Order: sequence, then structure tokens, then C-alpha cells
Amino acid sequence: MSFKAFGLPGEILRAIAEEGYGEPTQVQTKAIPIVLAGFDMLVGSQTGTGKTAGFVLPLLYRLSATPRGRGPIRALILTPTRELAAQVGESVRVYGKYLPLKSTVVFGGVNINPQIKTLRSGVDILIATPGRLLDLVSQGIVDLSKVQILVLDEADRMLDMGFIHDIRKILAILPKERQNLLFSATFSDEIKRLADGFLKSPKMIEVTPRNTTAEKISQVIHLVDSKRKRELLSFLIFSKKWKQVLVFTRTKHGANRLAEQLSHDGINASAIHGNKSQSARTKALADFKQGVVQVLVATDIAARGLDIDQLPHVVNYELPNVPEDYVHRIGRTGRAGCEGAAVSLVCVDEHLLLKDIERLLKCTLPTVIVPGFEPDLSIKPEPIFKGRGMKQNVRRR
Repeated sequence: MSFKAFGLPGEILRAIAEEGYGEPTQVQTKAIPIVLAGFDMLVGSQTGTGKTAGFVLPLLYRLSATPRGRGPIRALILTPTRELAAQVGESVRVYGKYLPLKSTVVFGGVNINPQIKTLRSGVDILIATPGRLLDLVSQGIVDLSKVQILVLDEADRMLDMGFIHDIRKILAILPKERQNLLFSATFSDEIKRLADGFLKSPKMIEVTPRNTTAEKISQVIHLVDSKRKRELLSFLIFSKKWKQVLVFTRTKHGANRLAEQLSHDGINASAIHGNKSQSARTKALADFKQGVVQVLVATDIAARGLDIDQLPHVVNYELPNVPEDYVHRIGRTGRAGCEGAAVSLVCVDEHLLLKDIERLLKCTLPTVIVPGFEPDLSIKPEPIFKGRGMKQNVRRR
């Protein structure tokens, strides 16, 4: 089917065509009619499935049908990270460029004054992270009393990042009569409790099975000693001629250190994590997208919301402590129908983490030992710190 079949106006269809999109994705085909009909909706969809357009397109149509001029916010889109907020904001701008609607994005880590100036001029659609939104509400800058549509994007990540109390505060000040759309890559019990608390007879869409990875992503495990991981990573990048690689570490310090080590190996690398300023993060991501930086080393703050067209390779330099984060990490590749490769460098300390991931995925991931990088089987596993002084038990695979 085509986007025209949804009854979208010519202004939106023109913007879609200019972006080169011909047919809607599976999640768009299911979600757009539901949003247009005004129902609440709960969507389980992995990243890279086109879910952002699945709510942005009908949201734009519904708001444009009743233009309002200068007035309060009518649609609120909450996201867990600055990067995702910026990218959703860009989608709203691109798809709505021929409509008489105004939108803006607000998040922390940057000067609040330009955001206040834009909000005071009046916007229809606000894309925000929870913390900065509550700051603006407390200052009397943002009026949420006329919100007609609420979108919680990547709700599971918001809960993982500890935003549940902020979300409840925001829900409490929104008008009771509104349309609610909740998107989540996973349907945990906590997500279901959150959904039950504010969704009204929602239509449910689950495009991909619970906690699975995209079919077009090839996955492989390379067993290697911890002290040789960086050497193996450099070898893979050079020998396989990888041009664009997103690499994940557990810690901010580890991301900085690995980026420096790769640079010493002659690989143009940069790090992105929560301690970096917003301008530094934006520049690193832009350089990576443009090919100026070959390797972007990231903590899990980048696991969600990074939309990189046709990213070919994701590397887990260190496995995540939370199995679900593995799904989110490798979901940066294999997006929108493109093929991708996910490589994990696993040392003896991480065998339990690997088991947890395989249990979540309900499959055994293929293991390939790279010649010259065979692991030393005499090395005993060491505990991995999971934060707050707690250690993870380890066992041999």
C-alpha cells in the first residue's frame, strides 16, 4: 500500500515523497490508522522499524486539521535522551515543513534561555526530555493544560534511566481527556503497569516478538582475553576494512580510554557519553555520520535514539550488564530493512552475561575464535562490578 491510502493530506505526502519513502513499514501500516482514529495505543516495536513516522505523520495530520494560531502546546512527545529528542524533533520538522504548525525541542545540558524564548512565541508540538520539561513547567514557561496527544517514546528506556517519578508528575498535570501513545522496544511487567495506569482501552501492536533482535542483523561472538580486546578490535577494523563502526563500552572512562587507544592505532575514533557536553556529543555524532570519524565509542546512553542511516557494524567491546541493553545496542544496525553486523568481544569474565543474553534471545549465538587471538583457558574469571558496590557472580562458560 502507499501513504496516500491513509488519507494523509498533500502537504504531508509531498514531504514523505521528498524523503524518498514509497511504502509504509509494517508498524506504520498498523499504527497510522489507529492514531488517526483517535484511539490510545501501545506499541512494541524495535528501533529501525519506522515507528517514529508511525506516530509523527498522523499526529501532524490531526493537529493540522484544526489550526490554532498562537496558543498552548497541543502535542507532547517525551523521550529518554537528548539525542532521541533531537531526532524526533527533526522528523516532526521534515514531515511537517509544509504545514502551518510550530514545534520545538527542549532538553537539558544546554542553555535554557533560547528554549524559553521559542516556547513563549507559541508552539503546537513540544518534544522534550522529562527533567528539562519539569524545569520549564516549574518556572511557568510551559502550559500543558491543552495537550491533546501525549507520546511516550522508548518508554522502557525512560524507566531504565529512572524517569518513572518524573513521568508520573507530568501525567498528573496533563488534562484527563487526551490521546495517549506509548512506544517500547520491550514489554516488561513495569511497562505494562505504567500502561495500565494511563492508557484507556488501548489498541495494542507488537510488530516484533518480545525482546528479539532484528532478522537482518548477523550476530557473532569472538572469545578473547580481556587484555587483548583492543588489539583484536583494531585487527578486525583493519583486516575487514570496516569504515563505520559503533562500539559500546560499559563505562564513560572505558569509552574515553578505548577511543584514545584506537587513535594511537591509527584509527580515527571519538567517544560519546553522559559526561560529554551536549555540543561535544552533537559534534562527535555528526562527524561519525559524515565519515570524518571512523569509530564512535559509546556508553549505553547512545544505545537508544541514535539514528544512523545504514550503519554496517556494531561492536560490543564489553557486554552490557542488563541483557535487554544488548538488543538496544545492536538495534543501531540493521535498520529500515538494511543488513547489519553485530560483533561481541567476550572475555572469561563475561560468560555469565552472555548466558543471560542468550536466555533472553532464546538462542545460542555463534562463536568464532579469531586465529592468533585464542583465549587463555587457564585464566580464572573475575567479578564484574554492576554499580553501587555490587558484584556479579561469575562462572566459566
